[in-house]
Amino acid sequence: MSNHHDPLAPTVHTAHVWLRAVADSLDTDDRRFALRALRAWLHTVRDRIGIDSSAHLSAQLPELLRGVYFENWVPSRLPVRHGLREFCAQFAREAGIDPAEVPGVAAAVTYALDAKFSPGLLPRVFATMPITLFRLLYGATSDIAGELVLPELGVDERPEPDRLTRLEQHVTTLSEAVVALSHGLEQLPTDIDTATRTAEAARRAHDLLLASGFGGAAPA
Repeated sequence: MSNHHDPLAPTVHTAHVWLRAVADSLDTDDRRFALRALRAWLHTVRDRIGIDSSAHLSAQLPELLRGVYFENWVPSRLPVRHGLREFCAQFAREAGIDPAEVPGVAAAVTYALDAKFSPGLLPRVFATMPITLFRLLYGATSDIAGELVLPELGVDERPEPDRLTRLEQHVTTLSEAVVALSHGLEQLPTDIDTATRTAEAARRAHDLLLASGFGGAAPA
């Protein structure tokens, strides 16, 4: 039967387009590996965000990949609050890679999907995670204070930064949030929809605070 008469052909084609984007980002022709990496990304992210965020994220996935996303999903146990070691172990297990490879592979998938999802969706979803996981999903091997290190033979988490370092980080984050909010409150003669502009600025400030551990975000 030709694809012209196959009602599932468009669904399969769209899934292949997304999978090809992931493979290209990983710089591989191995579609099986690309699918393992994509499944690992979907499951590790899914397990660490809330049900509402999962609804927004999964709604934009192709139908076949939405099925992959919800494989073995147990919403009553989510979101998990495991740290970096558990995240990397789960990702590495599902992707079939070494834990030291997780940052690069996870980031490649993140950037591929970021181009497919609506603008700003992934940063908003990641903002509910601990800052170290947020950075890991964008390929960081160490965060601004050096807490996160992924050595060649495994995953290690350094001690928390001292109080002065944490205070400096919080002050910087608060300053950035205030600047984002103040820009949204500015009214220019050419502005028409100031309410939308203000709401968008408030959302950016909120995301900044959540990403840095404010508002009840669990530490890594």
